Amino acid sequence: MPKLTFAMNMSLDGYIAAPGDDLGWSVPSDELFQWWSDRVAATGLALYGRKLWDTMSSHWPTADKEPDATPAAIEFAGRWRDMPKVVFSSTSRTVDWNTRLVTGDAVTEITRLKAGDGGPMDISGATLAAAAMRAGLIDEYAIVTHPVLVGGGTPFFTALDHWVNLCLVETRTFPEGLLLTRYETRH
Repeated sequence: MPKLTFAMNMSLDGYIAAPGDDLGWSVPSDELFQWWSDRVAATGLALYGRKLWDTMSSHWPTADKEPDATPAAIEFAGRWRDMPKVVFSSTSRTVDWNTRLVTGDAVTEITRLKAGDGGPMDISGATLAAAAMRAGLIDEYAIVTHPVLVGGGTPFFTALDHWVNLCLVETRTFPEGLLLTRYETRH
């Protein structure tokens, strides 16, 4: 049974995007960027909501062709294109780059995917992750906390009907005061 991890950058006050979907506060250091790249390489299947898919697919498919592309960006772009992906959207019509589109119920499909075989799965995008969180489908939270207060925007966590007990499995610091915390869900 594949493990499902919700992994995102988060501001200290709990947001994954500032108002207006501003992500400018979350630009990674080289070390953090390498951590994200290695995570993509180890992901068996990535699950994206439409908004984050739009952001990622507008840049990474051709980022390695940019004249100023760094070796790390070239490596990430290739890993991202190669990684199997599922996009959940009721408005998108086509997807590319080793991706499958799901227009039906996300919780039903994620439950089906978790019951199958395969490597670890990552879920990204606030709305999609919130649905999986409320359904009790997330096995791990990997949070990279940035030392910034953005004052509002898109929250990392959603309102829940019941408590979810977690167990800390890793902490790691990155340059500029960033902190990775990984928690497993206690079932």
